[in-house]
Amino acid sequence: MLDFIEDLGHGIYAIDTGFQRPRFDAAYLMVEDGRAAFIDTGTNHAVPRLLAALNALGLAPDAVEWVIPTHVHLDHAGGVGLLMEALPSARALVHPRGLRHMVDPKALWLGALAVYGEAEMQRSYGKLVPVPAGRAEASHDEQVLMLAGRPLRLIDTPGHARHHHAIWDERSRSWFTGDTFGLSYRALDVDGRAWILPTSTPVQFEPDALRTTVARLLEAQPLAMQLTHYGRVGGSVEEVRRLAALMLDQVDEMVALALSLRDAPDRHERLKAGLLDGYLARLRAHGHPAGAEAADWLALDAELNAQGLEVWLERPAR
Repeated sequence: MLDFIEDLGHGIYAIDTGFQRPRFDAAYLMVEDGRAAFIDTGTNHAVPRLLAALNALGLAPDAVEWVIPTHVHLDHAGGVGLLMEALPSARALVHPRGLRHMVDPKALWLGALAVYGEAEMQRSYGKLVPVPAGRAEASHDEQVLMLAGRPLRLIDTPGHARHHHAIWDERSRSWFTGDTFGLSYRALDVDGRAWILPTSTPVQFEPDALRTTVARLLEAQPLAMQLTHYGRVGGSVEEVRRLAALMLDQVDEMVALALSLRDAPDRHERLKAGLLDGYLARLRAHGHPAGAEAADWLALDAELNAQGLEVWLERPAR
């Protein structure tokens, strides 16, 4: 097996897309009776790895029936169009709020270009490729699709983004959660136990909706969560519930911090520093030394979460 592929059992494989750093961004390949589906794809630069994973498992490109981004943020869906050019039988299944951005990714590109600039966009993402409208369709809440007779259930999961759905696999009793169930990096595990933090990445963080979504995910009594950032966490219903409580406690802390700094003239820098301090304190309580290396690992999350919280603070309907 190639070193960027992890066999998770039940016909599920996590593929390290190589985005940013090792074991940061995963795409998932599900295989059932010779048929396959990708859940999240990473960026355009991940496509050779995804196709190599198919080949390593003895699957032809036309074995893939579905490409399902959990939402249309580029680290999850940036490679969908380019990947589908190599998969003649595949259809893209996209949240209805995100479908138009897969068919015409111009707005996605321009929005990210304004933040990152042309050089960084090419380095991290590559030119976005549209998905042909005739090969793309919108999901709906409580939709069930079949992969060679294996049912996959999709539900609407706002909170991180309004264009987000999650996928339930009864066989493994796990959710593919995108970013709705937060971020958990294997480099921060302690004695095999995961630590987790929320993600409020711009621009549609909604804490109340996120709490409702997490409660709905837990109703299924999942044994595990398959995170895009990064990999499978859980192992039991109790462990998944522990992680959910840890994440939601931090959502409350993040919101309280943002509200306390709403009118601060140096709001962004104080918010970013406060988030990072909170994450490191939580990580130490988990048993991790949480030194300079951990601070460096979490600095990007503190920056993006600060940005997302500021958008939330400024939203008129908040």
